[in-house]
Amino acid sequence: MKSIQQTQESNVDTEALTEQLKGQRNLQEDSWQYWMIVVIAFLWSLYQLYVVIVPTNSVFIRSTHLAFALALAFMMYPMFRSSKTMRTIPWYNFLIMPAAVFTSLYIYLFYDALNARNGSWTTADVIVGILGIILLLKATRRTLGLALPIIAIIFLIYDHLGQSMPDIIAHKGASINKIVGQMFLTTEGIFGVPLGVSASYVFLFVLFGALLDKAGAGKYFIDLAYALLGKYDGGPAKASVAASGMMGIISGSSIANTVTTGTFTIPLMKKLGFPGYKAASVEVAASTNGQLMPPIMGAAAFIIAEFLGLAYTDVIMAAAIPAFASYFALFYIVHLEAKKLGIVGEDPAKFQNAFTIFKSGMHYIIPIFFLIYTLIVLRQSPQSAAFNAIVFIMLIMVTQHPVKAWLKNKKVTRSDFLVGFYTIGEGMVSGAKNMVPIAIATAVAGIVVGSVTLTGIGLTLADVITQLSGGYIVGVLFLTAVVSLILGMGLPTTANYIVMASLTAPIIMELAGDLGYLIPAIAAHMFVLYFGILADDTPPVGMAAYAAAGIAKSDPIRTGLQGFAYDIRTAILPFAFFFNNKLLLIKSVDAAHLKDPSTWQWVTNPFEIALIFVTAVIGMFAFSSAVQGWVRKKTTIVERALLLMIAVSMLVPNIVMQWLHLGSEYTVYALGAIVYLMIYITQVRSMKSTNER
Repeated sequence: MKSIQQTQESNVDTEALTEQLKGQRNLQEDSWQYWMIVVIAFLWSLYQLYVVIVPTNSVFIRSTHLAFALALAFMMYPMFRSSKTMRTIPWYNFLIMPAAVFTSLYIYLFYDALNARNGSWTTADVIVGILGIILLLKATRRTLGLALPIIAIIFLIYDHLGQSMPDIIAHKGASINKIVGQMFLTTEGIFGVPLGVSASYVFLFVLFGALLDKAGAGKYFIDLAYALLGKYDGGPAKASVAASGMMGIISGSSIANTVTTGTFTIPLMKKLGFPGYKAASVEVAASTNGQLMPPIMGAAAFIIAEFLGLAYTDVIMAAAIPAFASYFALFYIVHLEAKKLGIVGEDPAKFQNAFTIFKSGMHYIIPIFFLIYTLIVLRQSPQSAAFNAIVFIMLIMVTQHPVKAWLKNKKVTRSDFLVGFYTIGEGMVSGAKNMVPIAIATAVAGIVVGSVTLTGIGLTLADVITQLSGGYIVGVLFLTAVVSLILGMGLPTTANYIVMASLTAPIIMELAGDLGYLIPAIAAHMFVLYFGILADDTPPVGMAAYAAAGIAKSDPIRTGLQGFAYDIRTAILPFAFFFNNKLLLIKSVDAAHLKDPSTWQWVTNPFEIALIFVTAVIGMFAFSSAVQGWVRKKTTIVERALLLMIAVSMLVPNIVMQWLHLGSEYTVYALGAIVYLMIYITQVRSMKSTNER
């Protein structure tokens, strides 16, 4: 197939683009430096699996976890990008890296002594702590850019010079010894909850995704999506959405998702008639939304659970309806774009049978269902469920080649088994490499968490936001959304969520309570998560937009703007579930227990869950049609206004019920559905009268 060949020819350029975006060195595979990184990465994955089997002090795990991440960060990422430093590791890194590893292991090596001192830190403690913070910030700058280190430095300066700040944000200030102790020598800062979640849960899920991808699941998802949807109007674009959603289950990274699926789908979209920037934007919108998909959710699901004391499965359940409603709406947007551009599907004769593809890769789907089953039905801990799923996929990787050979009546050789073990090794190395930015980000974000505890800045920010918003809850939410988008332009999703959850989620809760809104804590945390994710396609720094634009050879700014236009439907969801908690499957909360998940009343009736989901999808469809200006044909201004009202009635029926003094939310749903149906029928009749397609 010509289109597939063209796509394959572009793989070399795409791989180069991926390395460029990640900023990693491109070492020769026959060099000792390359294999040194491979060994460190493999040992890191091995260690993370070991501590699941052998109970280990959580502080030791966090310390070792960060030590491995720092070692790889200084080896994989250059201080400055040049043709020389991208091809080899300069000598000075072999001095910096051991120093960084030692500082990270300091809390492990001297654990008993530090506990005995507990605040009476020695000069050596403080010097090691300062050096450790500096080296962590340097590793962060290499790995993630300048934004996160600058934010951390601002907070450290604020911690020390609080008495010199303007009155509205002033505090008594903290000594260097106290700051270093808080940030580096205890579990209140760098070695706090975010890094603990990264070490305990996130690594295992990222490793599971990397093993699945190396086993061939990534290619399988793309092939299956294309075979199922390629024949329909705008088929490759719809395949992009489906593949990105499936990849989001195992990826958790919008950039990795964009490059993996976009390599295949973007050229096909362009071939069928999508403008380059729109083809790239569809991929960007699909890939950023992939981070909303349970079970990984860009690693934030685990941290939400830890911050709120929620069961991880409860986070998944709360996130499910908004995530799937958003994805269904993106399918619809792509369909509308195809109709507007007159793009039909490809010839069905060129596709391999979808069921044949499905059967060929069923063994990739089984571990995912096994993971979901152990999490939701058996209620295992995320750590145990992920570990068991990893063992499952490893067994599949070892046996799939011998089984395929046997089914083809070929002789099963030793190499058939060895290739499985080799692929497992590749997956373990890949998983560890993928974890470096996440581990570093969670460690540095711990500085912000520690600063909030140390200075009490949350209360100060509440006063500032109250004044700026004029005391209106929508103003509070809008300001929070803007700040999340701005911070997210330079931060990875996980770090952005941690920073915003530490700073603004408590403020949203407090101000909402003052204004009479009973909001469960997870609604505030999901709110900041959504806008942090949307920052990945927000110009001028949206990295997913740059990745897609590189593949499409389009303008990254225009790509980002179009991608954000597609994602506006996702931007309204946080406002919707803030005012209508049923979208998160939470029926009601008690005013005195907003932060206590054990007191929340969850929606458990299957009929009610189905109704909430269906009406949410209808509301998102109506909003998408209003934004795109299209249902079956171009909409009028009146139809657009009605579509927006339908969206409101479906997403926040409780608010509309109060406005219109109706007795039931079901009445609101019915009115919205009737108006939507009338618009649809009117457009169909109009098309028939003018003989339009």
